[in-house]
Amino acid sequence: MRPLYVVLGYVAFALLWPLLLLHRKTRRGQLRRFGFYPRGFARGRGRPRVWLHGSSAGDLLALRPIAEEFRRRLPEATIVVSAITDSGHAIARRLGDLVDEVTYLPWDLPGATRRAVKAVAPDILVLEYTEIWPNLIRAAKRFGSKVVLTNGRFDPQKMGHYRALFSLIGNPLAEVDLLLMREEDEAERALELGAPPGRIRVTGNSKFDALVPSAGAEPEGLAAALGSGPIFFAGSTHEGEEGPLLRVFKRLRQAHPSLRMVIAPRYVDRAARIASLVQAEGFSVGFRTRGGADADVVILDTIGELYAAYRHATLVFVGGSFTRRGGQNILEPAAQGKPVLFGPNMQNFRDSVQVLLGRGGIQVSDPDHLARTALDLLDRPARLAELGAMARNAVLSVGGASRRNVDEMIRLLEERDAEEAA
Repeated sequence: MRPLYVVLGYVAFALLWPLLLLHRKTRRGQLRRFGFYPRGFARGRGRPRVWLHGSSAGDLLALRPIAEEFRRRLPEATIVVSAITDSGHAIARRLGDLVDEVTYLPWDLPGATRRAVKAVAPDILVLEYTEIWPNLIRAAKRFGSKVVLTNGRFDPQKMGHYRALFSLIGNPLAEVDLLLMREEDEAERALELGAPPGRIRVTGNSKFDALVPSAGAEPEGLAAALGSGPIFFAGSTHEGEEGPLLRVFKRLRQAHPSLRMVIAPRYVDRAARIASLVQAEGFSVGFRTRGGADADVVILDTIGELYAAYRHATLVFVGGSFTRRGGQNILEPAAQGKPVLFGPNMQNFRDSVQVLLGRGGIQVSDPDHLARTALDLLDRPARLAELGAMARNAVLSVGGASRRNVDEMIRLLEERDAEEAA
């Protein structure tokens, strides 16, 4: 069945590549995406050679503590991190000395994946969430690498799609050496999809480890750009959410005239469009990168500053939850000790909802419910502080997945070394 996947892959890629070449998320790094690397790429420090892959900027949050754990326990390891999106690549570059190289994931074509694997030469390839790329997995296995899925998840609403695809192309899960799943129900779904039972472990989600509150370094000029006073913070918003949220802000402003708003769009290239919406609602607008801290609404138009920016919020709403997106990361503001509100569509962050709901997190049904809840909380500063402390403690109470995941990976590498020595 694999030849069918290869043929269909080439056909689909031929049709889609012009769009991928122009798309804001994937237009950079084309040589690397086709597997063409300079000679001597990522010679690094030594062995083992670890290739960590996270699709986008948000996924790198969960990979950082894994990279830290590898670096702490195997200081001579060579660590390469790849991403699909340009924003993910930019975030990965900020990992600094934790990693030796940052690159782009190759297109899942036989030639591209074979060349990329040969260049990176991983002892272990670590894929994240649902990043199941059959040709990349096959190329890694043929090279002799171990393949691991970490923070594994399979959307229950897409199980039929997975089964149909695997029936056509063969089951790539059969070639994965270790599936480290977030939850028991995720492990059950992996079994249903044909993953070998002996290779499945439930270890949790390493993104919780990345959220342990710390003072960290404040980005230069951030506090001044966001301004002073109470802030209603709308984080990771998507198309169609800012208009209703601005109308919520208008209601809040009537009761609390000193309140200001910060909007952090999930995609910063939407900043100009959002500014137009702000002005259409009668508010003045400022930008993190262009000044305007005294404006009614400030737009955070930078990448990688959201976590620190949440520190300046009074009350947070996290977007992607009033749309079909399925939510965004609600634990980032919680880790900063902020009460967190979010909408009804959180299917991609069910584990986070379980951590936070009733412990500093409040789920609202629609913008009207959001406005009523936010008004109530803003009228009760003591309750705001109480919920913020609860949210922070909820984040502190979960963790350890990174250590468990690296335990399993090191054990796998030791087994590989023993097999080679035998």
